[in-house]
Amino acid sequence: MDIKEIQNLIKFVAKSGASEVKLEMDDIKITIKTGSDSETTIVHQVPSAAQVPQMPQMAAPQPAAAPEPAAAPAADAAKGGKDDDSKYITIKSPIIGTFYRKPSPDKPLFVEVGQTIAEGDVLCIIEAMKLFNEIESEVSGKVVKILVEDSSPVEFDQPLFLVDPS
Repeated sequence: MDIKEIQNLIKFVAKSGASEVKLEMDDIKITIKTGSDSETTIVHQVPSAAQVPQMPQMAAPQPAAAPEPAAAPAADAAKGGKDDDSKYITIKSPIIGTFYRKPSPDKPLFVEVGQTIAEGDVLCIIEAMKLFNEIESEVSGKVVKILVEDSSPVEFDQPLFLVDPS
């Protein structure tokens, strides 16, 4: 677990309104406490360097969602070759939550495969802690592939869309 991942975890906890979060794994112990004075405390311990490769267990904050997102990217990598996807821009999840392709069940999808998108277009919604966050495109192009099923859990930095910028 690197510093950037820890910083993103701190931001997520601060936004969630939780006062304390403890994350314990075989090789890492992290405690994040947020107080009314916006002070944040972190404890990070790594007993031995030999255990560091176990980083996929980082998904411990949502144990129920951990197995499924880990399997989805592996399945996608097995389906398509890396060479085919290298020319595309990958839009990744900025937060942990539940992925939705439409604003509500009775509304149309935000985007579909083959649709041209512009910078700032809403691509999906990710629900985190009962908050619905619109995920906007940072690039213009054509949606080539949607990598996540509707109403499924997503992890931080998980690929969501492939966009052809040309």
